[in-house]
Amino acid sequence: MRRWLVTVNRTAGSSPTRVDRVREALGAAGVEADIEAPQSVAETREVILRGAGEGRTHFAVAGGDGTVNLAANILLDIQDMAPPVIGVLPGGSGCDLLRTFGLPQELGAAARHLATDDVYPIDVGTLVGAWGSRHFVNVAQVGVGAAAAQTAPKLSRRFGSARYPIAFAMRLPGFPPATVRVETERRTYESPALAVIMANAQFFAGGWNVAPKATLVDGVLDMQIINARKSQAPALVPKVIKGTHLTDRSVRRFSAATFRVETDISWPLEADGDYIGNTPVAGRVVSAALLLKI
Repeated sequence: MRRWLVTVNRTAGSSPTRVDRVREALGAAGVEADIEAPQSVAETREVILRGAGEGRTHFAVAGGDGTVNLAANILLDIQDMAPPVIGVLPGGSGCDLLRTFGLPQELGAAARHLATDDVYPIDVGTLVGAWGSRHFVNVAQVGVGAAAAQTAPKLSRRFGSARYPIAFAMRLPGFPPATVRVETERRTYESPALAVIMANAQFFAGGWNVAPKATLVDGVLDMQIINARKSQAPALVPKVIKGTHLTDRSVRRFSAATFRVETDISWPLEADGDYIGNTPVAGRVVSAALLLKI
């Protein structure tokens, strides 16, 4: 039987993920695992790199989308490594990546999935800018939504999954619209906008169905230019949450395997919920880069 290396993010979400609960859930599911609880990003990197150096192929994370992103970036930066298997034990405010696949958000049920053999090859996105390079599994964006992701971690953890919508409401009034230019392998789009979405999966922000037609196996990203006026944004948000916004006149949707986004005003960029830098940004899809445990 495979043996998993499990890293636990004890600071994810409004309540810490307890190592004893993870160990109990894995034991009840009959999953063989070595469990680590690193104290920092640097320690997490050390644990995962050591595991990869030992020849491990199965890595699980207990945390949210940011924890998945961290593990994916560490593993994907290893030269000549075959696509690793990544499993997710949801913690924090939940995991939007699991929502795309309809996988359980409850720890015990998710642990039982690690005991089976089923894996799903998934694409990842790669972003490049003046700040360096970064992979993302779920959703990246520039604009007002990225500004909200920049502010949300500064809010009290007691707000839980409400931190993002609160941060969005805080940043929207003063956020500067821009003229965006999006170049893809097929054509170039230019438009006034409040945001540009680059979606590999369907959900972000704790259940917002921003890209209901996205799939992680088609070799392209689901791209959206949101050109709503700021006064229209509050009415658009409920549609985004439900995934009914694609027919709105302020949304321009297309797909791209490669892209470059430029803005006439510097805009923030976030990937899988983490602010990483500012525009301009270029990106591409890496097909079947990870094997997701389902």
